[in-house]
Amino acid sequence: MKSALNALNKIINYFSGYDNADGFYHNQRDFNASMMNFIVIGEMVSRLSDGTVDKYKNVDWYKIRGFRNIIAHNYFGIDAEEVWDIIQNHLPELQIELQKMITSKECVSEESSELDRWR
Repeated sequence: MKSALNALNKIINYFSGYDNADGFYHNQRDFNASMMNFIVIGEMVSRLSDGTVDKYKNVDWYKIRGFRNIIAHNYFGIDAEEVWDIIQNHLPELQIELQKMITSKECVSEESSELDRWR
């Protein structure tokens, strides 16, 4: 889950300094980079074992994967206000949970690099 946590931290970094969703949305570089990192988070979450998902039931894994799909398949229909809300109100909680997972070494085997398959 280190990749997911790194992606989450990047989103928070890109997001910082904006006062509203509109300003964030209109900075194409920061907004687009954030969307790509949401996709990374969703991809990593989709690799979690059922046991890990069951252990961390306070995280809505289904919604995280679903948001990844919305971004990947309906990019021009993304609501900037919804993204703003997710970043402000949900990412801090997810950040804490991902850090717990990494600290407990729950999902080390679940995060093999795609590049390793080609080596």
